[in-house]
Amino acid sequence: MTEDMIESGNMKIEWARNHMPVLAHVREEFITGQPLVGHTVGMALHVEAKTAVLVETLAAGGAQVAICGCNPLSTQDDVAQALDTRKNIRCYAIHACSNDEYYTAIDAVLDHKPDITIDDGGDLIFKLHTERQDMMPDILGACEETTTGVHRLKSMERDGALKIPVIAVNDALTKFLFDNRYGTGQSSWDGIIRTTNLLIAGKNVVIAGYGWCGRGTAMRAVGLGANVIVTEIDPIRALEARMDGYRVMPMIEAAAIGEIFVTTTGNVDILTREHFEVMKDGAILANAGHFNVEINLDELKAMATSTKKARNNIMEYNIDGRRINVLADGRLVNLAAADGHPAEVMDMSFANQAMCVEHIATHKLTPGVHPVPQHIDMKVAGLKLEAMGITIDKIKPHQFEYMEGWETGT
Repeated sequence: MTEDMIESGNMKIEWARNHMPVLAHVREEFITGQPLVGHTVGMALHVEAKTAVLVETLAAGGAQVAICGCNPLSTQDDVAQALDTRKNIRCYAIHACSNDEYYTAIDAVLDHKPDITIDDGGDLIFKLHTERQDMMPDILGACEETTTGVHRLKSMERDGALKIPVIAVNDALTKFLFDNRYGTGQSSWDGIIRTTNLLIAGKNVVIAGYGWCGRGTAMRAVGLGANVIVTEIDPIRALEARMDGYRVMPMIEAAAIGEIFVTTTGNVDILTREHFEVMKDGAILANAGHFNVEINLDELKAMATSTKKARNNIMEYNIDGRRINVLADGRLVNLAAADGHPAEVMDMSFANQAMCVEHIATHKLTPGVHPVPQHIDMKVAGLKLEAMGITIDKIKPHQFEYMEGWETGT
């Protein structure tokens, strides 16, 4: 730990804090009410500046906080070191950690005996259910930040394996409609552009998946002048993509004409050997899904006659004279190769997180996946509008009666 690193981290945190007015409002409420006194919050999130502001907010509410990373390449060491100087906060995140180091950090967080957890991908919860089951009776509840994690948790719930309450923060309207769409859309292209320093305009860009992350990534690609192609397995989403103006086709067809590929599905083996075999020389592959499983790197390595580091965060695989470039080892390109989502977007996501932690601390929830309480979602939206200087109409009593009634006809 060095003073220069701590100063750098503090500057990043202050910049983010100054652009997160909703979370600032929540923090003031927490300082006054101290709703988290006596609670320990264990966290596995992307440890960067916006996350640090959430951690500070929980500590301001009286919590003891222990945090580690949720992705080996998304931690910013200067932010992690700055966090570790804060009262009632312990940070175990390290950038570019090994797989063993990653899970050692998960265990270190759990060693603090948290009664509330926050996950981005479900690794803390999975560890609790498999190797740290002795802690389960003391867990009041958990929050999950991302689509992939919610999918894992709902699968556990269906199988009867989920033994604690979890709030699906990802599914809040003020989270996924903004974080997943505008956050992923902007930050993924930030990572791709700053890593490659190449022009996007005029290129064939293939977006795998047309969920909210895919929609945002496609939308921003169009704004950069790209020719966008969408691949999908869901006929409704595929139809939406076509009517939004994009070309839609199977990945095997897109692989032969694409120049930049961005995977946003949350699933495995989106780009595999059959696709690598037909890709153009110079193709660029990036992943904006949570885990590094969408691009099958094992198959790509097996096919390559040679590999080399072409540029920071770019690995070039040479397949008989064709070069295929993978960004950030196939991990989240917006965090492994950039600074993640904009602060103004994470302001809403992390305000949801903070208030859901308070909800867990003050309510007894049953095991299973729970939605974000509607009043929290609406409060976040209202505070964000207020911070932006926007006022909106209010429904009048007779309008409300009309909408709720059935008696009035044509």
